[in-house]
Amino acid sequence: MAQTVLITGAGGGLGAAAASEFVRHGWTVFAADLNPPPGANGLVPVKMDVTDTRSVDSAISYVGERSPSGLRCVVTLAGVLSIGPLAEMSDQKLQEVLDVNVMGTHRAVRATFPLLRAGSGRIILTSSETGWQRAMPFNGAYAMSKHAVEAYGDALRRELAPLGIPVSIIQPGPFRTGMTVSIQAEFASAVSNGSPFASRLQKAGRLAAGQHAKANDAKELAKAVVEVATAPHPRIRYSIRPDRARALFNRLPVRLADAVLRRAL
Repeated sequence: MAQTVLITGAGGGLGAAAASEFVRHGWTVFAADLNPPPGANGLVPVKMDVTDTRSVDSAISYVGERSPSGLRCVVTLAGVLSIGPLAEMSDQKLQEVLDVNVMGTHRAVRATFPLLRAGSGRIILTSSETGWQRAMPFNGAYAMSKHAVEAYGDALRRELAPLGIPVSIIQPGPFRTGMTVSIQAEFASAVSNGSPFASRLQKAGRLAAGQHAKANDAKELAKAVVEVATAPHPRIRYSIRPDRARALFNRLPVRLADAVLRRAL
């Protein structure tokens, strides 16, 4: 059967790296994004807005016409980051994060479900190390979305197991993308005049900026995604290069971790 994969968020970052790696392994890649990459041998650009149901349905109809035997894999890599104190965050800003990271994941899965059944395919959902860790200050919106993806993936896996469609969740640590490059700017833009969180946001931004320097190469994650897609018996979860300091911090008793954060900020 043809090795075909749909990747959301394939226009850049981790999605683009994954698309290139699948092509290198001989797969036909349907690279979906608001601004998809140019077409190439083995790569089919698909214009898709994961926040728009009509756009998603139209894009998947296009994919179905070009892959009548179905899909072997769907990888949901579309995602956005949002920084700021929850107590001051607008409804719109929070909704945008949830709409891309959570509802965008659902729209892609729902629309591709018939193609996955036809192609005896599998699903790879993208969470984050944030998805299994306790949420950090000023990262609440993103953490909410990734915790939701974890719950979505568990329910989906149990529903689709009797149909023979495996569902795996990947949990990347820090990887070098446009998201990590812009992290300090995100913190700076979240500071509003007169906010009681202003000084703490600035400190948190400086700490977060250090993440980019030690972030991993996106190609490493891309190789891991292809391994998940081709594993005879894929695991339920794959933790991929989590940040060791954050992993250790997450193991501290909650009250002690809270005290450390109060002092650091």
